Amino acid sequence: MEALLTSTAVVALAEIGDKTQLLAILLATRFRKPVPIILGILVATLANHACAAFLGARVASLLQSAWFSYAIAASFLAMGVWTLIPDKIDDLEDKPARFGAFLTTVIAFFLVEMGDKTQIATVALGARFQDVTMVTMGTTFGMMLANVPAVFFGHELIKRVPLKMVRIIAAILFAVIGIWLFLRAAGMA
Repeated sequence: MEALLTSTAVVALAEIGDKTQLLAILLATRFRKPVPIILGILVATLANHACAAFLGARVASLLQSAWFSYAIAASFLAMGVWTLIPDKIDDLEDKPARFGAFLTTVIAFFLVEMGDKTQIATVALGARFQDVTMVTMGTTFGMMLANVPAVFFGHELIKRVPLKMVRIIAAILFAVIGIWLFLRAAGMA
């Protein structure tokens, strides 16, 4: 249960103002079909985050040591810093729309999520908890919590939510998890 709840919270907060959330707003504006877009986000996120959680869990199972635990803790601290850097929508506006709302969303979300902070967080969460199913469910739920309102409320949401404050809260959450993992690793050594 800890893996599910932590994964949900980390990704939901990290996703606020992220490029995939901006992509959700862009797609909603372009297609005006929320259901296919939401289903596309779900399919792309499940596929992407299952692979990322599996990778994290697999690497962790091979590298059971205190130094690897320190590396995971450091990755959460780095994610906290990265969260403070806002993403821009400029590089997303040229995404192709020739495949319809659902397929365009699946393709765009899967590709844009590659190397994104939520994917890297999913790898770290997979390594930390070594529970691919719960981490994938949690990160996917967190992604949906952040992006479904973006699809429905789009530009209005961005106008009303102070993204800088949300980024700061998300960065603090990553830092707290990172510090907790450092302390836990120090207890292992």
